[in-house]
Amino acid sequence: MPICSAQMLEGRPRAVPPQHPAHLCVGRLDRRRGFTFIELMIVIVIIGLLATVAQLRLSGLLRKNRFRAQVQEFVSALRMAVTAASESDRRYEVVVDLAEQSFMLREITSPDLYEVLEEEIITEKYFSENCHVAYVQFDDGEYTNEDRAKFWAGHAGWAYGGVVVFLDSEQRPHSVVVNRLSRMITLTEGEVALLEPKAKDDVPF
Repeated sequence: MPICSAQMLEGRPRAVPPQHPAHLCVGRLDRRRGFTFIELMIVIVIIGLLATVAQLRLSGLLRKNRFRAQVQEFVSALRMAVTAASESDRRYEVVVDLAEQSFMLREITSPDLYEVLEEEIITEKYFSENCHVAYVQFDDGEYTNEDRAKFWAGHAGWAYGGVVVFLDSEQRPHSVVVNRLSRMITLTEGEVALLEPKAKDDVPF
């Protein structure tokens, strides 16, 4: 029962409003604080999940961009070789080392095609673990998945063409096609099958 009391003010009694019991007020405050804390925890969990999803997507995007950047560097080396050779009497070689997972572009200056001089090397780079060279197949039917593969470019174009197949971080294949007839270098998703073997002496080197 609320207790009413009266106080004298200037000789007149004044009614004092009933007070809420202290334990009821504390209970209401506790329930209010508890509900706010639960809401805060839910928001934190949701933000954490969104941040994790965003991080995974960003990580995948970065790996994909890095893969394409490395393959594009290889494509640029091939294009540089065939373009420079067609505009001069110089000869160039692009070597894909499947054992070392690397490639090298050099200008051939000695009669021995298999002798590599340090001053001949224009660029030499390694592929990362997210960019793996699976195999190289030439348009004469030769195939390798563990040795060195060499593409020679002279004034008349490529000595022979072929396809270099890369695997990204999700093991999806991407093909770099060297077309010796059109001198075009293309990059496409998936494995590209060469139509038919062609003789190496179609284009002089």
